[in-house]
Amino acid sequence: MKYFWLFLCFILTNSLVAQTKIKGQIIDFDNAVPIAFASVTYNKTTITADWEGKFSLEIKDSKLPIKVNYKGYYEKIVYASSTTSLLTIKLITDLNDKKAEVFSEIEVNNIVKKVIENRKNNDPVKVLSSFQYKNYEYLQVTANPDSISSKIDTIYKKRFLRKPLMKLDSTNYKFKKVVEKHHLYQTEKVNLIQYSNKKSKETILATRMAGFEQPLYEYLGLKLVSYSVYENPFEILEIPVQNPISNYGRRLYSYKLIDTVSIQGRKAFRIYFQPKKLNANRLRGLLYIDTETYAISKAYYRIYGVVNINATYTFNYLKEHNIWFPEKRSFKVLKGNNYEDLNILGGTIKFTSSLEDIESKNATDQAYLHIESTPYDIEINQPVTITKPNVKIEVPQSSLKKPAEYWNAFAKDTLDKRKLRTYTSIDSLSLSEKIEHKVFLGKKIINGYFPVSIIDVDLRSIVKYNNFEGFRLGLGGVTNDKLSQKYKVAFYGAYGLKDEEIKFGITPSYLVHKNSETWLSASYSDDISEIAQTNFATDSRRFKIYDPRPINISTFYNNKMSSVFVESKVLPKTTSYFAISQSQVKPLFDYTFVNNGVSYTDYNITMVQLGFQWNPFSNYMQTPMGKIEMEKRHPKFSIQYTQTIPDVLDNDFEFSKIDFKTYYELPYLSGQKSTILLQTGIAFGDVPITHLYSIVPNNLNRDAILQRITFAGKNSFETMYFNEFFSNKYASLQLKHTFNKIRLGYKINPEFTVVTRMAIGSNNKNNQHLGIAYKTMQDGFFESGVECNKLFKGFGLVAFYRYGPNQLANFEDNIAIKVSYYLDLGF
Repeated sequence: MKYFWLFLCFILTNSLVAQTKIKGQIIDFDNAVPIAFASVTYNKTTITADWEGKFSLEIKDSKLPIKVNYKGYYEKIVYASSTTSLLTIKLITDLNDKKAEVFSEIEVNNIVKKVIENRKNNDPVKVLSSFQYKNYEYLQVTANPDSISSKIDTIYKKRFLRKPLMKLDSTNYKFKKVVEKHHLYQTEKVNLIQYSNKKSKETILATRMAGFEQPLYEYLGLKLVSYSVYENPFEILEIPVQNPISNYGRRLYSYKLIDTVSIQGRKAFRIYFQPKKLNANRLRGLLYIDTETYAISKAYYRIYGVVNINATYTFNYLKEHNIWFPEKRSFKVLKGNNYEDLNILGGTIKFTSSLEDIESKNATDQAYLHIESTPYDIEINQPVTITKPNVKIEVPQSSLKKPAEYWNAFAKDTLDKRKLRTYTSIDSLSLSEKIEHKVFLGKKIINGYFPVSIIDVDLRSIVKYNNFEGFRLGLGGVTNDKLSQKYKVAFYGAYGLKDEEIKFGITPSYLVHKNSETWLSASYSDDISEIAQTNFATDSRRFKIYDPRPINISTFYNNKMSSVFVESKVLPKTTSYFAISQSQVKPLFDYTFVNNGVSYTDYNITMVQLGFQWNPFSNYMQTPMGKIEMEKRHPKFSIQYTQTIPDVLDNDFEFSKIDFKTYYELPYLSGQKSTILLQTGIAFGDVPITHLYSIVPNNLNRDAILQRITFAGKNSFETMYFNEFFSNKYASLQLKHTFNKIRLGYKINPEFTVVTRMAIGSNNKNNQHLGIAYKTMQDGFFESGVECNKLFKGFGLVAFYRYGPNQLANFEDNIAIKVSYYLDLGF
């Protein structure tokens, strides 16, 4: 009898062991995007995967197939072995149905339509007269130590034209030890959110950042995800995307009603949405819609692409106001299907994909960024006073130094020991590695300066080259805050080795008003300038290790200029400039300007200039260090008016000029980017050629293509010869689209850009300019080309072709091949 029970136990044990529970996920074969609610059939039973494509099965017989079906894909049949615990199933698009879209059902489409129609009754910004609340936000960059292997691996490093180098890699081991002790990075802030009379503002009440005595103000203004689920466009990583609960969004997304659930005792529709084009990297997610008010009571968003993004919004129902008000917002960024690192807070961090729960050979691929914000002290429909409403975010000095006791109030019930250690560890690391100083230095270099004691040395003044001066050696700089915060003096001196002339300039300035950054300056310079160029006085200064265009320019004029000018940001979202100047102009080439029967080979010009740059869609932050454009949105507009003053300081000519420029940049979540630059100008009166328009040409007038190879400019016409066209009125348009980098291997990762440029212009007083021959552009000028940038160590190649009415007779004369160079400073 005892053998019978032993045999029965053996049979039962084998039966239990044979039942294996597995977890699986269904993803797209081409882009690894999860496929939501696919049908999974096993052993004559069909289940549905969840909205992230995940499912679980009890496997009784490994010989039975698992069949996966979803519209627009081929059926996939797989088998799970007894040792399988995680199963990833990749579906292949049905080529016969690749353009098929998942159309919305009538019922769910009507629900979404009602959500849009009732937005005015549910969006707190629309329905409430005023509100304010405090918000605690915690950001951390961390990793789960349990997901990291501590093995020390043998790796082979590829070397160009040499044998691979074998070495031991202990990176994973060291990385795991670090994240076991503390997070990689963290920062906290407490802000006051106010809304009243259709105006909103954020005031930072407290902030602290690991490793920094002074915070990175740019981070405080960083908008990684929209505060409101009703915003359109909805912002992810500062990139606008169409909100699925918008009229236009209904054209892009399909919706599926899953079921009805209960949230805080109220029924809600659970609706899944995804792009109609299944392989698009737009938003996917779940919306919980109140069945009575059609308000959003909970929302989950996902994006799978260059980075994988998870955003979760929860709301609290306020019965007295019949509104769902934000309760918590969570945002997580992980590495997606990209090969490049992502720069966060000035450091390089690699993010991983969470699609497959497997150990990564690269430990840093397990790192992720997580933000959690929680509102408290909520006041609704109470009197709210917003000071400085034109500033979106204000950072008072009092917010920078809060004691530890202040932050203890925000500690969670479960103590995070790694969080406590992070500030100490990162502060020590920052001190030893001088991280804060490096960030400070990086900001200076971006603007073209290197600080040395009380002087910021101008990096662009050290060495230059052009055809007229040859090598131009110089030294320049400006005094910094160590000397005075109210006064500064900018200066430079240079010497041309070819023309053997000294050039210099000096500009003392006084800070009239700190918050508006209003400076009053006087200036004198004796230098040379390129003819017929338009410089917008309000353009921001960005560092370039060299300026490639002037290398081949030969036509300059000597300009001895005295001026008094005012620069200010007193107007909302505007940088303004006003100047009175007197110039003594002497062309350094054969030129005579005939005006009213008088010939001029040199002349005086006295003029006033008024310029504005207006960024209406950008948002600004007021900090103790000044005003910062924290959200750089487009389009941006620049306008400048110039008028000569008759009979003042020996002014010789009467003319006026109006110049206008607008720039629009459209980034995509895929990492690609499109840009549009429109620029135009018109001059009235008697204008010498030094002050006309030549529209930035950048081509040498030589016969052979190879002889014309030089460096490409940023926005120059590469097939237009120097001094080929001059105009007293013109308009130009430049269109660009930049694709993602192509990974070819061994640090060869080119970035391709397609470019089209066009311009039109005219000059109705050609007979006034003697000694220089040129054409006009009444019929227009057109060129298109391809830029292969960052091919190797910043260098690349560009090729352009000239066509249209001003096309040249010889085919090869219309072709321009140039070398490009982009310096990546890592900031």
